[in-house]
Amino acid sequence: MPRIFDFTQAIMRRPGPSVVKGLRAGGGADPSFDGVLREHSAYAAALAAAGLGVTMLGPLEDYPDAIFVEDPALVFPEAAILLNPGAPSRAGEGAYLRPALAAQFNQVLELGEGHADGGDVLVLPGRILIGLSARTDRTGAEALAGLLEGLGRPAQVVETPRGVLHQKTASSLIDEETVLASPALAATGVFAGLRVLEVPPGEEAGANVLRINDVLIVGAGYPRLHDLLDGYGARLVPLENTEIAKIDAGFTCMSLRW
Repeated sequence: MPRIFDFTQAIMRRPGPSVVKGLRAGGGADPSFDGVLREHSAYAAALAAAGLGVTMLGPLEDYPDAIFVEDPALVFPEAAILLNPGAPSRAGEGAYLRPALAAQFNQVLELGEGHADGGDVLVLPGRILIGLSARTDRTGAEALAGLLEGLGRPAQVVETPRGVLHQKTASSLIDEETVLASPALAATGVFAGLRVLEVPPGEEAGANVLRINDVLIVGAGYPRLHDLLDGYGARLVPLENTEIAKIDAGFTCMSLRW
């Protein structure tokens, strides 16, 4: 029986030069375009090496954050859902994803009200957590929960700790029994019934990791986190992400996987 992190396909979007002006919660310097391209290409290569067929869409210069394709959409084997990102500058991105999704999925549903980012949606065995954040409001979260319930996927709206950009900035799926979480998010109790690994102190920025098949993609600069994650049925693949991280990127947000 397939595991929830067993994937064969992915959609990504190539960065354009405007990516260096992407949104960032804490300010800071722009990344270098060459650095973003290098890290994005390494990520695409890691997905392919893990067994995924990668569809690479062209850049969208009018949308600096468009490489983060998981925020304006969710995908499951039975359907895709176009979301409504909470950042005003990202409001039009879904229209540019629709053709690619329609070519791959029999159903393309659409969030009818409110705002929701895919970065706030954590798929767990038997349930989906939708985190409230600066980018996902309660109206959007509850509307999304209704769409997911219609697909036979139980969903729960949860609070995320103050100051967290997205739920998956502070938590990730490791295997079907284990999640990685920041201490603050772990303390909320939303992961009841699962083994919770807390991100080592000082390495909180590494909390967003990506499990695909038998590979776990992790940031290269977190040695204690690597030690913590070793032994959970996946081969660790450390990738540099220092430039993309300057625009608040994580590994989960740069692809749609099914």
